Amino acid sequence: MTKDGGGTDLIPGLDDLPRTPAGAPGESGESGAPGKPKKAGKAGRKGARRPAGELPVARIAVDMSLPHLDRPFDYLVPAELDEKAVPGCRVRVRFAGQLVDGFLLERAAESGHDGKLLFLERVTSSEAVLTPEVAALAREVADRYAGTFADVLRLAVPPRHARVEAEPVAEPVAEPVAEPVAEADGPEMSGTVEAGVWQDYPAGPSFLGALADGRAPHAVWTALPGPGWTAATARAVAATLNGGRGALIVVADGRDVARVDAALTAELAEGLHVALTAELGPAERYRRWLAVLRGKARAVVGTRAAMFAPVADLGLVVLWDDGDDVHAEPHAPYPHPRDVLALRAHRAGAGALIGGFTTTTDAAQLVESGWAHILSADRARVRTAMPRVRYVGEDAQLARDAAARTARLPNVAFEAARLALQDGPVLVQVPRRGYVPGIACGRCRTPARCEACQGPLSLASSHAAPYCRWCGRIAGDWHCPECGFFQVRAVVVGAKRTAEELGRAFPGVPVRTSGRDAVLERVGPERALVVSTPGAEPPAEEGYRAALLLDGWVLLGRPDLRAGEETLRRWMNAASLVRPQGPVIVAAEGSLPAVQALVRWDPVTYAERELAERREAGFPPAARMASLTGSPAAIRELLADARLPEEAEVLGPVPVPQAGPVPQAGADAQEKERALVRVSRAAGHALARALKEAQGVRSARKAAETVRVQIDPLELI
Repeated sequence: MTKDGGGTDLIPGLDDLPRTPAGAPGESGESGAPGKPKKAGKAGRKGARRPAGELPVARIAVDMSLPHLDRPFDYLVPAELDEKAVPGCRVRVRFAGQLVDGFLLERAAESGHDGKLLFLERVTSSEAVLTPEVAALAREVADRYAGTFADVLRLAVPPRHARVEAEPVAEPVAEPVAEPVAEADGPEMSGTVEAGVWQDYPAGPSFLGALADGRAPHAVWTALPGPGWTAATARAVAATLNGGRGALIVVADGRDVARVDAALTAELAEGLHVALTAELGPAERYRRWLAVLRGKARAVVGTRAAMFAPVADLGLVVLWDDGDDVHAEPHAPYPHPRDVLALRAHRAGAGALIGGFTTTTDAAQLVESGWAHILSADRARVRTAMPRVRYVGEDAQLARDAAARTARLPNVAFEAARLALQDGPVLVQVPRRGYVPGIACGRCRTPARCEACQGPLSLASSHAAPYCRWCGRIAGDWHCPECGFFQVRAVVVGAKRTAEELGRAFPGVPVRTSGRDAVLERVGPERALVVSTPGAEPPAEEGYRAALLLDGWVLLGRPDLRAGEETLRRWMNAASLVRPQGPVIVAAEGSLPAVQALVRWDPVTYAERELAERREAGFPPAARMASLTGSPAAIRELLADARLPEEAEVLGPVPVPQAGPVPQAGADAQEKERALVRVSRAAGHALARALKEAQGVRSARKAAETVRVQIDPLELI
C-alpha cells in the first residue's frame, strides 16, 4: 500500500478514490478552467496595493458549500500580508462581491488563471490551523461522500477564539513520552510499556510490539467483557507514544471519553494527552485543540468530531464501538469515523484498532478484505470472562407469584433477580424510554392516534391522560374510532413503567433509572435495581450481579437492515457490565441467530454470517449505496443529470415515512421521497463522483430544490 493521497490501491475493503480529485489543492483559476500559466500581475482591487515579492499567488479554499464552486481560487497576496499569509491560516477574501472566510491552502509563484486576480482582504489569523495532512484528508473525505471541501472543513477545524490563540504557547513535551510501567505478571515488550491486559489476547503482545517499533498493524478488536477495554486502549497508546508517534482515540459519548481519559492519565506522563468533548465549551475545546496542533499533546481522545484532530506524526487510530449510531455524523457530507480513521491510517502509515464487545459487518468487511486482522481472546479465556446467558421465549409462562406477574417477568428472570439482589445491584435493560410510549384500544386493540395530527398517543404516568407524541395535544376524551370503546391498554411499556412495576415486585429494594433525561454515571455495590435504556447503562463499581434484557422483540422487530446486528451490540454492551459467570436473562426467542450469538458470546461468527447474507442480497457493506432524499421532481432531475455507472441499480423512489405531524395543505405539504442507488464496491468511487457532478450541475443552474445525498447511510429502511 502507498501513502499518497488516494489511488486505486487505497484501502482494500473501502472504495477507491482518484489520485487527483477535481478541485483538489493545486487546481487554480477563477473560473475553474485551466489557462496558460501566467505571472501574477500588480493589478488589484486597490491600485496602491502591490503583491508580495515571492510566491505572490495564494490558493484559497473559500467557505462556500455550493457543489459547482468546490475548488480552490487564486488570489494575490499583498506585500503587507506577506509574512502573515502562511499555508493553513484563515483569511478573508472578496468573492462574488461579498467578504467571505476561507483557508489559505498554498502559495505559488504563478497562477493558471488568465484574468486579473483580486487581493486578499486580510489574514484573520496567522495560526496555521489547517495542516496539509488534514487538508488532503478533507478533500478525500469530500470526494468519497459526494460532498464539498468546505463542509468537511467545518467539521475538521473548530471556530476561532482570538483570546485563546493569543495565550502564551507552552513548549511541546520532550521525551520520555511515557512513564515506565512495571508489572510482575507480564512479559516486557519493546520500549518501556509491558503487555499487561493485552496478554489475554494471543496476538496482543505482538500488536503492541509493532506499535512500539513504529510499524502499522491494523486490527479489528473483539474485547473481553468487563471494564478492561479502557486500560487496554491506554496501553496501546503508550506503546505508540514510546515509538515516537501520536495517537487518536474516538469513542461514542462523553462518558466513554471520561473513562478513557482516566485510563490515559494513569498510563501516560502528565500533559501528553487531551480530551475533546462538546461539554468543554468552545473556548476550552479550542485551547485543547491548539495544544494538539502545536505539538504539546501527542494523544487525543474524543467523540466523532475528534476524528479530524491534527495529531502530529500519527501512529495509531482507535475507534471504540464502531456500531454505535452516535458515531453517524448528522451534518453534510455525513462521514463515518470508521472510514475517516481508516483513510487517515492509510495515508499516515499508522496502525488502526477498531474495537468493541461486538464485531460489526463493516469491520468484518475490513477483515475479509485483508486490510485488518481479528484480535480476540481464545475461547477458554472468553468462557471465564463472559456471563452465563439464558434466554426465555416471549411466550414463556410467568411465575405464579403475583409480584412476578405484575413486573412482567418470567419465573427464571424473577428468581435470578431475587437471588442476585441479596448482595448487589441488578441491571434491567428496557428498549423504550418513557412510561407507556404506545397505547391501543382496550377492546379491539386498534392503535390510539391523535385526532388532530394522527400522531401516536402515549401515557406519561399511571394517572395522566393520553397525549400525542407529535403535537403534544391532550386526548382526555379519546374514543376508539372502530368500536367506540374509551379504555386503553399498553402496547409497549417504557423504562419508567418498568421501574414502577419492579418497585412493587421487589419491595424495599431501591429502583434507579438511567436514560435520556438523566444518565447515571456509576452505581455502587449496594443492592439496587437499575432500569436503563440501551446505551445509558451505568457501570457498577464491582460489576452487576445479574442483568435482565427485557422486550427483545422491540429491538429485533424493527424494520431496519441492521436490526439484528444492533440488537446484539446493545445486549452484549449491557451483559459486559455483569460479573464473570453472572446470570444474564434475555427475553427473546432462542432460535434467533442474534440470541445464539449472545449465548455463545461469539459476535465474530455472527458478523461473518451477516456479511455473507448481505453480499447475497446486495446490501452494504458488501455493496455501496447512495440515498437520495428530496421532492419527486428534484430526485428525477438529479438522476437525469447523473452519469451513473452502467451497473447502477436505482431502487424507488418511494415516499419517506413522516416522523412528525403531517404538514398542512400548501406549498410545504409536498411529500419527500427517497431513492436508493446501488453499485458494487468497486464502482463506489464512480457513484460518488457521478452524484457530486450532478449536484454541481443543479447548483450551477440554481435549482430551487435541494436533494440530500448520503453515501452508505446508516439506515436504509
